Amino acid sequence: MTVGEEQRPSSELVARLLDIWEGSVRATHAFLAEADIQRLRGMVPQAIAEVPHLLVARRGGAPVGFAGTDGAFLEMLFVADDARGSGVGRLLLERTTELLGVTELSVNEQNPQAIGFYEHMGFVTYRRTDTDTQGDPFPLLYMKRADA
Repeated sequence: MTVGEEQRPSSELVARLLDIWEGSVRATHAFLAEADIQRLRGMVPQAIAEVPHLLVARRGGAPVGFAGTDGAFLEMLFVADDARGSGVGRLLLERTTELLGVTELSVNEQNPQAIGFYEHMGFVTYRRTDTDTQGDPFPLLYMKRADA
């Protein structure tokens, strides 16, 4: 498996990453209604295209996960549903911390799998909000590396 940074992702790559995003969200975000997923799906391509640093994990040349960062903040990390549990998320998080200096992130409070993963990877919660960044009623936990 390889991880590389994409400077300007092609529209084809963005479409493949959007599919990874949707599969991941459907597997881990049971709290979202179908209308929420469709609304967010419309925003994801722009978010992927505009994130300052985009790392893509590939297996056999095909994308299996991606992470986006802005400064020391992990903006997004999604793994293809059929690649979950295979080390893709760990590899992406390690690369973002090592190469890009990530020390903070936010995660949906209603996504216990992700919270457990980030805790296992050394992150601790330091703040909670009642809404997400769009103001929707999906609480966020803000986490930072325990050693940072």
